[in-house]
Amino acid sequence: MAYRSFAWIMHVIKNPYFFIPVVFFAGNQVLEKGFGIFIPWIHSYLDDLLALPVILGITLQIYRWIHPMRETFRLKKEHVFVAFLYVSLVFEGILPWYSDHYVRDYWDILCYGIGSFVFYFKINR
Repeated sequence: MAYRSFAWIMHVIKNPYFFIPVVFFAGNQVLEKGFGIFIPWIHSYLDDLLALPVILGITLQIYRWIHPMRETFRLKKEHVFVAFLYVSLVFEGILPWYSDHYVRDYWDILCYGIGSFVFYFKINR
């Protein structure tokens, strides 16, 4: 019984569509912040592509731990769309006004959109 319980506890985390983006995101951060290695296209777009699968994957896993529906809980399309709009607005609309560290790039919004689709169709199941 304990083994069966453990299976649902880690369902999202064991999903390769969640786990691989987390590994790539962490690896990219280690390269950039730890070693000062910046690969242009990866530096510009990889984090944006992986952001929503990672953020929403963690969110989904937490909901599955605390929600009565457990492993059958799914985020609705509306939830994913609102997360996409929020991240796009904050990182591509608002933050570039207040900090030179953020650059408005409409390709980033496309990356957030692709990441949202990956989350919805591959992780949110």
